[in-house]
Amino acid sequence: MAHVVVLGAGVSGHTAALYLKKRLGKRHEVVVVSPNSKWNWIPSNIWVGVGRMSPSRVVFPLAPIYRRKGIGFRQAKAVTLYPEGDAESPRGAVDVVYTDPARVGRTERIRYDYLVNATGPKLNFEATPGLGPDAGNTVSVCTPSHAVDAAARLAEVIATLRAGTPQTLVVGVGHGTCTCEGAAFEYAFNVEQELRNAGVRDLAQVIYLTNEHELGDVGVGGMTFSTGGRRVTSEAWMESLFRERTMKAITQAAVTGIEPGLIHYTQIDGSENTQSFDFAMLLPPFRGVGLTAFDRDGVEITDKVFAPSGFMRVDANYEAKPYEQWTAQDWPRTYQTPSYRNVFGVGIAFAPPHAISRPYATPGDVAIAPSPPRTGMPSGAMGKIVALTIADMILTGATEPTHHGSMGEMAAACIASTGTGILSGTAAAMSMSPIVPDHARHPNTGGRDPKETTGDIGLAAHWVKRVLHTMFIYKAKAYPLWYLIPEITETRLQENPMDNAQHRIDTAPLPDARELRRRSNLFVQFVRFLRLNFTMFMPAKRHH
Repeated sequence: MAHVVVLGAGVSGHTAALYLKKRLGKRHEVVVVSPNSKWNWIPSNIWVGVGRMSPSRVVFPLAPIYRRKGIGFRQAKAVTLYPEGDAESPRGAVDVVYTDPARVGRTERIRYDYLVNATGPKLNFEATPGLGPDAGNTVSVCTPSHAVDAAARLAEVIATLRAGTPQTLVVGVGHGTCTCEGAAFEYAFNVEQELRNAGVRDLAQVIYLTNEHELGDVGVGGMTFSTGGRRVTSEAWMESLFRERTMKAITQAAVTGIEPGLIHYTQIDGSENTQSFDFAMLLPPFRGVGLTAFDRDGVEITDKVFAPSGFMRVDANYEAKPYEQWTAQDWPRTYQTPSYRNVFGVGIAFAPPHAISRPYATPGDVAIAPSPPRTGMPSGAMGKIVALTIADMILTGATEPTHHGSMGEMAAACIASTGTGILSGTAAAMSMSPIVPDHARHPNTGGRDPKETTGDIGLAAHWVKRVLHTMFIYKAKAYPLWYLIPEITETRLQENPMDNAQHRIDTAPLPDARELRRRSNLFVQFVRFLRLNFTMFMPAKRHH
C-alpha cells in the first residue's frame, strides 16, 4: 500500500486529493492535512464582503466529504518536512501540529511515499505597517471571516453616507509586490454598485489603488483580446469601465504604511504620497507558510527545498535574468521538486521562476512588481496533473512524470464580477491562452493566441460567474460526476516612467448607445451567456 499525503485543502490540494483517491481506490491511502476544517470557494468571498452572500454559501466542512470518499483527514498545520526520512526510517515524513479542538497543540510525524505541497500562502499583512484587520485600519476579503467584517464596515459607511456625510472608499492592494489584483478590482466595482443601490453614490468617492503599471495588467502583463468583433487592449477596456462607473484609479503604487484614515504610498517616479480614507480594503502580499526542511541527519535544508519567498522549488528555471530574457519555457511543467522525485509543489505553494508582468522599482529600490497569479484554474489544473502523475507512478511504476501542464501552455478563463444581481449584475469575462505569454509561438499578438484570448462584459458574464459558483461548490463536494467539471479560473507595456491613469480614464471612450441597449436586452444577454460558456470553457477543457 502506498501512502500519499496532501498538505493543504484549498483548490489545488482538494482537487489533488479527490483525483488521487479516484484513481488509486481503496488499495492505497490518501491523507489530507489542513489547519482549516472547512473548504472555501474564495472567489465568492467578494459577494460576502458586500453583504450579498452568506458565508455559509461559500464554505462547507471537509471531514464529511473525505469520510465519504475514503480519504484520511488531519486538521493540523504542517511545520517541518523530512524528505529523506529520519533516524528511524528512510521514508519521507512531515511533522504536523493539530488545530482540531479535540487535539489542539498535539504533534504527529506522518510518513509518506509521495507528498503534495498545496499549503497555499501566508497572508503577509505584516509586510506593510498598519495593514490588515488585526491592525484595525483596513479590511480584507481573503477569508470568510474577513469578508463578514468588511461587509459590516461597509454597511457603517453607507449609513454615514445616508446621514449626508461624504466618504472616501479605497480598494486595492497593500504592497508593491501583491498579487490577486483581479480580486481587488472585483471588490471595488461591487462596492461601487452597493453605493448606487443604496442611493448614496453621489456622496462617495471610490478609488482603486494598485501596483499594476496600467489598468488591466492584473499581474499577467495585460492582454489584447477580441471583443465585439474588434481587437482591444485590457488597459483600454478597463479605462472605459472605470470612466463609465466614475471611479478613480491610482496605478504604479506601492503602499508603504497605513495609519488610521491615511494610506502612505510611493510611485515609480519616487514620489511619496498619501491618500485619506474612511473605508479601505487592501489585499496583502503572499509568502510561503513557513515550512522548514531537514535531511536524515537532522541538518537543515530549508534553502534547498524552498525559495527565499518560502514557496517550494519545483521544475522551473530559476536562473536570474533580465525581463527581456524571460520565456514561457521558464515555467514548471510537472511541479516535481528537483531534489526529491516523490515531492511536488502546486498552486500558490510552488515558487514561480519570475513574475509575468514587467517588474518596476522606485529610485529608492522599492519594488512595484505584481506577483504572478496562481489561483483558480491554474491551481486546480496543477492539482489534477500531479495527482494523475503520482497515480501512474504507483499503479504502473512510472519513473518520470506522466502528465504535464505549464502556465506557459495552459489556457484560463476569468470572470471578474463588477456587481451582483440576477437582472442587475455585471461581470467582465476574459479568457487567455496561454496564461504566461509565449512570444516565440505568438510573436505578433502579445504572446497569446488571438482566437482564445477574448473579453466580454455585461449581465451574461455575471450569469456565468454565478453558474461557476454553483458548479465548483458541487465539484468540491465530490457529488456524482464531479470530475466532468473542468478546472476554470479565473500587453501592452508603457515605457514612460509614470503613467497618468486618471487622465486616461477621464478620456477613455464610453460604450455607445447600441452597446448599452445590448447590455439591457435580456435576449441578447442570454445569447451572450451561451456563447461565453462555449468560448470560455472549451479552451480550458482542450488544454486540460
